[in-house]
Amino acid sequence: MRLGTFNLMHGRSLHDGRVVAERLRAAVALLDPDVLGLQEVDRHQPRSGGADLTAEVAAAMGAAHHRFVATLYGTPGVDGRPGPPAAAGTACYGIGMASRWPVRCWHTTMLPAAAVAAPVFVPGPGGGLRWLRDEPRALLAAVVESPAGPLTVATTHLSFVPGWNVRQLHLVLRELGRLPGPRVLLGDLNLPAAAVTLVPGWRALARRPTYPAPMPRVQLDHVLTGRRGGVLPAVRRVETPAVGLSDHRPLVVELAG
Repeated sequence: MRLGTFNLMHGRSLHDGRVVAERLRAAVALLDPDVLGLQEVDRHQPRSGGADLTAEVAAAMGAAHHRFVATLYGTPGVDGRPGPPAAAGTACYGIGMASRWPVRCWHTTMLPAAAVAAPVFVPGPGGGLRWLRDEPRALLAAVVESPAGPLTVATTHLSFVPGWNVRQLHLVLRELGRLPGPRVLLGDLNLPAAAVTLVPGWRALARRPTYPAPMPRVQLDHVLTGRRGGVLPAVRRVETPAVGLSDHRPLVVELAG
């Protein structure tokens, strides 16, 4: 059983700044996840060749089910805005999930943006430290039929605004508490491991730095499980491979069974 999270940075390579679908598919094939949570995902964006990146990931996994949730329409940092879309096929951006296991049901919760801007390091050519306004976020959860039985798996990408991301995390965990256990949260929480370990009732399945991708120094990407509602198989392996995409390393946890 392999559960993973990957902030795609819309599939862009830090080496040449390009988005190449074949590279994304190769990276996902290397991870070999059964369920993969995705953040910073494009759909119909010119900058990523108009691709549906969640669908590309699902195809590379051989996933039975996948879903995308838009948090912005238009291009982030250019003309991105909250929904609804102006028309079918509108460029959008958000989070996604793909699962090889059957999905009983999907649940989505929208998370409002913070009212303030915050300094954020933008990677790549022309990047650097910038003051950016926050954007809406979302929680996407699926109740799946895993080999160990029913399991709730969710993904999110929390705010980069300090304090607001902690508030969002508590909201996310409260929402997940309403779904069947065991429960697993996959995502870029924009919080270091030390902050995540303070959350009552949940524990980390992996402690491994994931950011920045070339030489990771801090863990922003996490796999958490609830202490109540059921027990998961033991962790057998943790992986954060260099895949040549994004400014984050993917994080994959392999469970026994």
